[in-house]
Amino acid sequence: MDESPKPSSLLDKIKYVYEKYYKALLIIPFGMLLIAILLIGLKVHNDGDFINRDVSLKGGISFAIPLDKEIDNLALQNYLLKQYPQNDIFVKSFRQSSTNFGLIVDIDLKESNQQKIDEIISHISDFTGKKIEKGQYSYEFIDSSLGASFFRQTFIALGIAFVLMAIVVFLFFRTFVPSLAVILAAFSDIIVTLAIVNLLGIRVGTAGLSAFLMLIGYSVDTDILLTNRVLRRKELTEMERIYSSIKTGLMTAGTTMAAVTVGMIVSHSEVIRQIMIIIFIGLIIDAINTWIQNVGLLRMYLDKKHEPKN
Repeated sequence: MDESPKPSSLLDKIKYVYEKYYKALLIIPFGMLLIAILLIGLKVHNDGDFINRDVSLKGGISFAIPLDKEIDNLALQNYLLKQYPQNDIFVKSFRQSSTNFGLIVDIDLKESNQQKIDEIISHISDFTGKKIEKGQYSYEFIDSSLGASFFRQTFIALGIAFVLMAIVVFLFFRTFVPSLAVILAAFSDIIVTLAIVNLLGIRVGTAGLSAFLMLIGYSVDTDILLTNRVLRRKELTEMERIYSSIKTGLMTAGTTMAAVTVGMIVSHSEVIRQIMIIIFIGLIIDAINTWIQNVGLLRMYLDKKHEPKN
């Protein structure tokens, strides 16, 4: 019969569930990971790619067009899709000041010439009701082979960074299960964040991939903090070590999320906003994977380690 005192306050109840049912709580992070893998697999099956790439990663032309008023991005996007049904088109807005607005129009054209550019600008002018003259807009063309090369090289760099991180973790702890838990948490952070970014319809560019690279570093940092304190600090009980790690980790995550939130609100740059959004999502996912998944696996490892041998 369980003689442990019944929790009274809400915090006590949360701590009671967190401490007593840590194995059952593993359903949350592992369920998220499974759903994320299924969603990414479904996207690969439907679209032939595991991520929504913008023109910087797959090639095409990107227009930057200043306007004096905001317009319906989705309506313009649908209008252009009717004119170019064979192309992938994405429209987003940017703000230069409180009165100056602008559009970013991405079209995955295989080749660019002045006639095609003038034609696209003419369609945008018809929709906005404003004649857009030469010199009033800028554009950048990225060859599809160059975009694919950017994507391949960045993805390889991401993979190498992950492998090197795994090697360093194994060399640092020299214990299989805790090291694997750290690597699994970092892997889960990347996969789940990627699935959410896809669901939100975010077109990831080279800057977005760099955000995933930063996410690996942040994830490993919090997991090493937890694992190091739990395995190597002996002056406190197991749960006291875990709660000490949570306090430090959440303080770090909170300050980072505050900075990221300010960046998302204040910045008018789509590149910076994309980086901030991906990191913000990743920080939330990392909190679940570190303080539920990694903690649960570490406690199971310690329980097994301290079992009396026959």
